[in-house]
Amino acid sequence: MSNKWVVNLLALAVFLIGTIEYILSGILHMVAADLGITTSSAGALVTAFALSAALGAPVVIAVTIQVDRKKILLIMLGIFILSNFLVYFSPSFEMILVARVIQGLSGGAATVIAMAVATRLVEVQNQGRAIGTILMGLSSSLVLGVPAGTFLSEVVGWRTLFILIGMLTLIPLLVVFARVPSITEQRTITIGMQLSILKDKKIVLALATTLFYIGGYSTLFTYIAPFLQANAKLSVTALSSILLLFGLCSFFGSKFGGVITDTKGPKFMIYTGLSLQAGMLLLLTWVGGLIYAIIPLIMIWMVATWATSPAQQSYLVSLVPHSPDIALSVNTSFIQFGFALGSAIGGQVISGSSIGNLVWSGLIMVLLALLIAVRLFAYNNKPEHVTS
Repeated sequence: MSNKWVVNLLALAVFLIGTIEYILSGILHMVAADLGITTSSAGALVTAFALSAALGAPVVIAVTIQVDRKKILLIMLGIFILSNFLVYFSPSFEMILVARVIQGLSGGAATVIAMAVATRLVEVQNQGRAIGTILMGLSSSLVLGVPAGTFLSEVVGWRTLFILIGMLTLIPLLVVFARVPSITEQRTITIGMQLSILKDKKIVLALATTLFYIGGYSTLFTYIAPFLQANAKLSVTALSSILLLFGLCSFFGSKFGGVITDTKGPKFMIYTGLSLQAGMLLLLTWVGGLIYAIIPLIMIWMVATWATSPAQQSYLVSLVPHSPDIALSVNTSFIQFGFALGSAIGGQVISGSSIGNLVWSGLIMVLLALLIAVRLFAYNNKPEHVTS
């Protein structure tokens, strides 16, 4: 087995982790019905994963930085596998919530470590492609994992799905054990180093932009299945097909955003992406229950949201040119914070008013992101680049 295949199987692990994080968006109504809780309460399971990944993963990375990366990756994948079995056997919502926290911690750390390990398995000139392969695994979880998981949940039951994913994760775990050599980081990245970039006001504004546009995305997407069902009675097959379509839009958006960022610059793509997101959400408030209008608007919204991501990351790297890994690590945490914030706000909106108001909440958050981006690019002081 060549190292290229090892990297591909690391991407499979990340794909499975991403599927476990996002899958609840397609089966939230099933989970709520099975556990006898409200849809908004079930949304807390999304918040728990994202918040655990945002807070816990950087701590795990920093605390274990001097430990063999292979060993830590094996431990994190092992814990992730066990957490999936815990979800299956949990008798209550509270136990599943604990399992989701464990999944977020182990899965978030494993994703970051897999990226670092992948770069050590290839030549220097191929490290960018290795990282891209790992990230492809994550984006593919939206394209394939969520719709396939939604369909299979109806066939085998949503709890069984966690068992299947846990067992599939054994494949990359065994490959890591057999094929990945011992790896020790040459450079220490501490929590203090990660937090030190927050001294730069431009970086703070950029991270706030990430927080709110991802928050706006998560507010609606976490509850996308019940939102669509509220506007049309969809079969599981139809819902899975629509989710697949949305996933393809996110995949295309990431590719499209990268190309535009390279040709027009991150500022142009960030403004364009945020403006399109706000525009589509505004139009969604006007179309009522017309499902054939809702679907194309959400498709464009998905493209715009995911096209903004490579521009944001490119801009952050330009602010911290000597420590791009730290910038991307912190931005990844803020992406997870955004997912946690959005799913929590969405749950409050559903429990306190109407599911249709999710769109308004998402729109407000995206408009906040746009205003912060305007302030960011109008900031005339010299950037305080942080070096390490």
